Amino acid sequence: MNETKALEDFLDLVRDNFLGKTLIKISLGKAVQKNAELKNVYISPVALGQGEKLSFVYRHQSKDITKNFEIAEGIEQIRELIDQHFLQANFFAQKKDAQLMKSKKGKLILKTSPASSPLLQSFSHDKIKRRLIQPEGKLYLHQLGITTEDFVVMPKMNSKFRQINKFVEIIDSILPEVLPADKDFRVTDMGSGKGYLTFALYDHLKNNREVQAEISGVELREELVNQCNTIARDNGFDKLSFVKNSIQDHKLENIDMLIALHACDTATDDAIFKGIRANASYIVVAPCCHKQVRKAMNPGKLLKPILKHGIYFERQAELLTDGIRGLILEKHGYQVKTLEFVSSEHTPKNVMIVATKTSKKINTDRIAQEIVQLKTTFGIENHYLESLLATY
Repeated sequence: MNETKALEDFLDLVRDNFLGKTLIKISLGKAVQKNAELKNVYISPVALGQGEKLSFVYRHQSKDITKNFEIAEGIEQIRELIDQHFLQANFFAQKKDAQLMKSKKGKLILKTSPASSPLLQSFSHDKIKRRLIQPEGKLYLHQLGITTEDFVVMPKMNSKFRQINKFVEIIDSILPEVLPADKDFRVTDMGSGKGYLTFALYDHLKNNREVQAEISGVELREELVNQCNTIARDNGFDKLSFVKNSIQDHKLENIDMLIALHACDTATDDAIFKGIRANASYIVVAPCCHKQVRKAMNPGKLLKPILKHGIYFERQAELLTDGIRGLILEKHGYQVKTLEFVSSEHTPKNVMIVATKTSKKINTDRIAQEIVQLKTTFGIENHYLESLLATY
């Protein structure tokens, strides 16, 4: 086959399957220069707010860089990479696979075969929804133990990978389609732990949404802080950093979004308080452990026949704690949604509270009365978040 024709046929496959919404992924490998800094390029279709694009992950020796291109520009990028940098290109689509190979003398050979993965998801909105975080070429996912060296999600980490994508989808759904370009979008993740969700959010904001994001993870365990900072540097995430501190002691200023996932008991209230005081546009929490209200509850005679059962008492304490949290957020000018974060089969602590600052007029007197009624009904004197805000 003529070398020019082989390349053009390969590029036609990319273009036709992208436009037909059947493209799955492309990988470029076997660098022309063995000591080349650029080791691989992974390409996949992605549906963004601005439309469908080709997402390129350039894997270098010490970092990954992601760029998104319109189809015409993406085709030219692939052409240049094959011409100058790589000896092999692998193509996967729902109906056909292909492999383009180049000899050291520059001879190109194109081979096609039946699809090896016909059931893999495409980016079409009419088909299976494509995950916003894809594993191909994501060095941080491998460093965090989510994927193998070949960027395949390990079976034991499938639920964690789904949780990562669910979290990013939730955050993406509450953000406006276009964020201000004249300043960084600043996020603080309280109790960031190993950083699974923190890294994924930074990756999505920077590479999928093309937003100038600045994210800080706050974590008390120094070994996790050091590990996450190392991974951030390895991946070229220059505006992602982690600091050692507690939620209660950490000072917040001028942030756009406050996140606290599974902060235990009143640590969730500390995080919400910090977010309200910093006037964050978004406050996102997934509460865990509801000890304060549970210990304080003293329901009247009407409720005691039901709440005498421990499991019902526990669940009622959770509902009451988070219900009052939602009302307090509303009282301070937030529109509140509650939703299921992850399936309850993975964890019973699966409620997420998503609060968005609103300019709508708030009937604070009505909300305050509702909080009083709930406290009276269940015999609690105070909610910890109320105590914090009383000094604000």
